[in-house]
Parts: sequence; structure tokens; C-alpha cells
Amino acid sequence: MTKKESFFINRIKSIGFALKGAIYLLKTEASIKVQFVIAIIITLLGFYFNISKTEWIAQIIAIGMVMSIEGINTAIEEVADFIHPENHKKIGLIKDISAGAVLIASFFSISIGLIIYIPRFL
Repeated sequence: MTKKESFFINRIKSIGFALKGAIYLLKTEASIKVQFVIAIIITLLGFYFNISKTEWIAQIIAIGMVMSIEGINTAIEEVADFIHPENHKKIGLIKDISAGAVLIASFFSISIGLIIYIPRFL
């Protein structure tokens, strides 16, 4: 019987796997690359306009929400393609629903950005 690794070692390995996945997303997914650039621009705007702590919280949550859901969307698409590589009506619907979740998160994130930045540009 092999010795079980400690909880701490397993958490370190889990973080490594998660970083590997995040790097994979940033290297391979066009939409997450665009979202990452937008996140950098919005973050720089936050520093430039010296937004409040509450605005920073809203902005960080919005960025994290969109990028996280985009990652989940990519994972769902990968699983769907693995399970059913050829075109299939139900797989297409699953992918559309997953992409719709990203669209909803993006819409609300854009709303947050407009609430924070429109007054500063006017």
C-alpha cells in the first residue's frame, strides 16, 4: 500500500493543474484573450480614474465572472466535442446554452463598467 500524500501537497498539485488550465485557456482561446485584454484596459482605467473600493470590488467580480464562465464554457464545449465529435442537434443546443451564459455574464459586466465609467467620461 502506497503512502497517501498530505492534504497540503495535494492542494499544491491542484493549484498547479488549475494554473495549467488557465494558461491553456489564455494561449488557445481567442475569446478569453480578448476578455483578458479588456480586463487589463479596465484595470488601468480604474487606476487612472481612482475608482472607489466598492467600484473595484464590482469590477473585479465582473471580470472574474466573465473569464470564469468563459473557462467553463470552453470545458463544456471540449466535453461535448469529445462525447459527440460530429454535428448533433442536442450537442449544438448544449454549446449554445453554455455560450449564452457567457453572453449574459458579459452583458451584466458591461453594465457594471458603464455605471462606473460613463460619469467619469462625461
